[in-house]
Amino acid sequence: MSTESCELVSRLRSCRPGRAEQWSIFAIFRRDEVMQLLEFLRSNRLRWTVLVTGIFAAFTVALLGFVYLRTKHDLTLRSDRTIASQIGILVALPAGRRLDAINEGLRYDPGRVRIIGLFGAHGDRIAGNMQRQPANIEIDGTARNVAVDSIDGFGREQQASRLIARTLPDGNVLLVGRDADEIEEIARVVGRALGLGLFPAVFLCIAVGVALSARARKRIVEVNERVQRIVAGNLRERLPLGSSDDPFSQLAMIVNGMLDEMESLIESLAGVGRDIAHDLRTPLTRARLMLERGRSNAMTLEQLQAVADKTTDALDQSLSIITAILRLAEIEINQRSAAFGHVALADIIREVGDMYEPIAEDRGISLVVQSPDELNVHGDRDLLIEAVANLVDNAVKFTPAGGRVEIGLVRSHDEAIVCVKDTGSGITEHERGAVLRRFYRSDRISTPGLGLGLNLVAAIVKLHGFRFTIHPGAGCIVEIACPYAPMVT
Repeated sequence: MSTESCELVSRLRSCRPGRAEQWSIFAIFRRDEVMQLLEFLRSNRLRWTVLVTGIFAAFTVALLGFVYLRTKHDLTLRSDRTIASQIGILVALPAGRRLDAINEGLRYDPGRVRIIGLFGAHGDRIAGNMQRQPANIEIDGTARNVAVDSIDGFGREQQASRLIARTLPDGNVLLVGRDADEIEEIARVVGRALGLGLFPAVFLCIAVGVALSARARKRIVEVNERVQRIVAGNLRERLPLGSSDDPFSQLAMIVNGMLDEMESLIESLAGVGRDIAHDLRTPLTRARLMLERGRSNAMTLEQLQAVADKTTDALDQSLSIITAILRLAEIEINQRSAAFGHVALADIIREVGDMYEPIAEDRGISLVVQSPDELNVHGDRDLLIEAVANLVDNAVKFTPAGGRVEIGLVRSHDEAIVCVKDTGSGITEHERGAVLRRFYRSDRISTPGLGLGLNLVAAIVKLHGFRFTIHPGAGCIVEIACPYAPMVT
């Protein structure tokens, strides 16, 4: 072997763990298994499993006992009917034929089940396989449990029997019965079979309980791990959903929906911080530069006042941005939902139309209000006026002179639709979602603004649970669909 090969082999051997290290790794795995086992033994799941198993076992024992006693009772009744039938047949026979019938019946009884005895009035034995008449027997035709001394070709023995005794017309006493051990044996066989079935049932119950407990523990461990990752900052993590529609999966769906909303809010807050830092930097920087230039270059009071006016405009723009952001935050956290009530949309349409009619007239724009129906919705009147006013303000702002702006209110099935239509430049297909973001301003627009109007409208619509739609194309058409709410009188 070459020197290089020897060095390679020695390195591989040095990388392999020694026996002590292997035992330490094995001990760690064993310790983890023991800890998991101890945790499972101390868990409430195991206690509940044992409790349910004990209840099931007690119910099974009670059921088996009932079946055993019922089987024994039914067998005893059947034996009594058989004995009563046999003794009735023997009593009806003549004396001569009765003896032959007794001997014939005992001869064809290989199981030694039948017990028959015919005794004289003074207790002397005449026929049958009973050695003597039981001393405590009551001769009343009722079946009783009696211990008798039987005698046959196999010898003498005492056996428990079910016996009926009757007095014959000639004064003799006839006793007919059956071996009671037969009933006991059958009942014991049934009881033993039911008892043996108890152990698999209890074992199956414990196995199912342990399996369900292990399955629940696995899901809980997985949920805990994912929750820990969420707490650590991974907001994209979600709880596992099962394949079945069980309550745990439904709860996971609700929690995942809550996490989606939280992630959206956190991302929105992060975006707001970035947008504020970006959008406030420009007006504040402009205000600072104007102050510096005015301080250095202003020679007269008029020049200094002009610089102060421009600085005030820049600061007003910054304050407007902050005010709009706070307004959006107030709406998004649902602080205005307590002011909800029945709102007449037609009044809102007419009020906004009266508000913007002079502005549209100054810009040479025709403003048309159409609200033929008096429709009501459930919401906040001030917020809805603000949403419609923002839509009309955008329409008037971006419609050139000689254009037309329409404000309409129509009924569509069970919804009231507020529609604002203009003949401006419109919104393109790829900008339809972007215009709802904060501070978004299209490159095609030179009109001054903050880029928060449609975002504010979207927040108000979302708070009310309404539907906001933007139709792209030549001219702009925006709609707010509101579920119709009849006025309560």
